[in-house]
Amino acid sequence: MKSLLLALWRRLNFSKHFQLNIIRMFQDQFLVGVTGLIFNEKNEVLVFKHTYRQRSWSLPGGYMNGKEHPKEALAREIKEESGFTVSIDWRMKVRTDRETARLDISYIGTYIGGEFVPSKEVSEARFCSLQNLPPIRRDQLFLIENALEQREHFFSENSYSDPLSEQKHIAHF
Repeated sequence: MKSLLLALWRRLNFSKHFQLNIIRMFQDQFLVGVTGLIFNEKNEVLVFKHTYRQRSWSLPGGYMNGKEHPKEALAREIKEESGFTVSIDWRMKVRTDRETARLDISYIGTYIGGEFVPSKEVSEARFCSLQNLPPIRRDQLFLIENALEQREHFFSENSYSDPLSEQKHIAHF
């Protein structure tokens, strides 16, 4: 039966847009989130104090808009919530949350500049070393530790002394 439906599907030759709309009717929908592990020149990680979370301190992030690349979404979210400009350097991890139908993509990046401007979602921003982090979720602490290891390995392997010397994706909004 499945072979017959696939043959019929191919023969009808629907447009890609139409095919995707049909498929969406029968598939689960997922939110796609982005999380940033953004470091400054002292190798400190950026954390935000969110106004709407029970555990207020966490890594910056948010959700993608339609037709937006995950790197663009993360740079946009950070700019909107803090006023900071960042480069999004490389993808660190992709994880799923089966309970909430959410896919989250974590990126390692570098702080470029900007002055902090509080927003409705973020009341405070800090760069912290691993030793002076405010209370955050354990899974985010694990991400920070992993990102520090990846950065150390990357920069020692590639002999980069300055993370900003490499060509990066820099979003300007």
